[in-house]
Amino acid sequence: MMSATSLTGPLSALLAAEPRVVACGAGLFADELTAQAASVLPVDWRPPVAGTETALARVMADPRRAAANALALERMLASTAELVDVVPAGEALGLEPGTFLHAGPPVTWERASGPLRGALIGATLLEGLAATPEEAQALLASGSVRLEPCHHRGAVGPMAGVVSPSMWLFTLRDEANDRTSWCSLNEGLGRVLRYGAYSPDVLDRLRWMSRVLGPLLRDAVRRRGPIDVRAIVSQMVQMGDEGHNRNRAGTLMLLRELVPDLIESGAPTADVAEVVRFVSGNDHFFLNLVMPAAKLATAAASGVPGSTLVTVMARNGTDFGIQVSGTGDTWFTAPAEVPDGLYLGSYGPQDANPDIGDSAITETVGIGGLSLAAAPAIVRFIGGTVPDALRTTGEMYEITAGENPAYAIPILDFRGAPSGIDVAKVVRTGILPQITTGIAGRVAGTGQVGAGLVKPPMACFTAAVHALAASC
Repeated sequence: MMSATSLTGPLSALLAAEPRVVACGAGLFADELTAQAASVLPVDWRPPVAGTETALARVMADPRRAAANALALERMLASTAELVDVVPAGEALGLEPGTFLHAGPPVTWERASGPLRGALIGATLLEGLAATPEEAQALLASGSVRLEPCHHRGAVGPMAGVVSPSMWLFTLRDEANDRTSWCSLNEGLGRVLRYGAYSPDVLDRLRWMSRVLGPLLRDAVRRRGPIDVRAIVSQMVQMGDEGHNRNRAGTLMLLRELVPDLIESGAPTADVAEVVRFVSGNDHFFLNLVMPAAKLATAAASGVPGSTLVTVMARNGTDFGIQVSGTGDTWFTAPAEVPDGLYLGSYGPQDANPDIGDSAITETVGIGGLSLAAAPAIVRFIGGTVPDALRTTGEMYEITAGENPAYAIPILDFRGAPSGIDVAKVVRTGILPQITTGIAGRVAGTGQVGAGLVKPPMACFTAAVHALAASC
């Protein structure tokens, strides 16, 4: 054994003073040294995802990346979102008969999941293109009906996300970037079209929404004038909502803005009362305004050469897809995962469909699962604990480009929500974005079976890194 006196040069200093240790990997080594009063600096180092080392190095060394991400994040945070109108989809999007929008990346009828098929069957019946579910299935299978992602028209759709021409949409404007986004009106929970149910009561509710709810909301919004949705989101995050699975405060604040103009609209009292009762009894109603507000923010960040920030996360029940600022409208997809969570009634994991919906746009902008610490009341509902929520949001800061001070999280001393998911940081750390979500039944017509948590497949992010590397 070599003695301390036999060491020469730089090595002699190693044993001349108290050792200082940098520890990475397993925590046991650091714990043992700390117990012996040694000076230890723990480093949370993880190897990058296998097979991405060369591509990741090129992306992280891209001289454009820092400035590009700063610009994309600046645009995202500077976006505005005002509710300016409520109109039928045929009018808002030029959606023609026989064309249906859906959530997530492109998908065909042959590859469509059970809940998406159920929602498409229901929409076909709603539009009068078929008289029975069997006729609707035959029509959809024939290829004569056109399917298109909501995102391709600047819109977003929760869960199955199906939009047909007669459905009414919220219209939101971002005047700072001269952009518009749309989303359907929220039906509530349980057996609803967006979860793939299409029974007569589901269709009757949708017809009432087109006949009564949509027109009354349109008249109230036009009388009231633009409503600052982004400001409501800012307040609701400080009131216990995270903007995806919990929107109770946001829904009631929206109703406060609209009730006077609903009353003064001249509509029958019974209709006004029914609308107020429907909205106030549906805690998720405001989700369909949070989503297009988030879409406006991420759309503003899109198309910045060299940027590695995610601008879309969306699922169609078969595939999970992301888009990245530096690669524009290109989809990077992989099979969607089944959420972990709690189930309704006798339902269980065997009844669950893989994750579905455009509502992960809320996480893309930094709320939802990324701000889970803001909503301690929902963690038990989705199968977690308050420490889980705090830990999750803490991890999300590691994979994002910055913070959004408009969405301040009280329990974190009003720290801004982690915003701007960076695909390079995801692949470098192995940490995936956390998403809060509802769970749809895998069989068409079932409806909602639960709610919980899910993460995207890593393959979406590794594919994006490889594409970005090719463009460096």
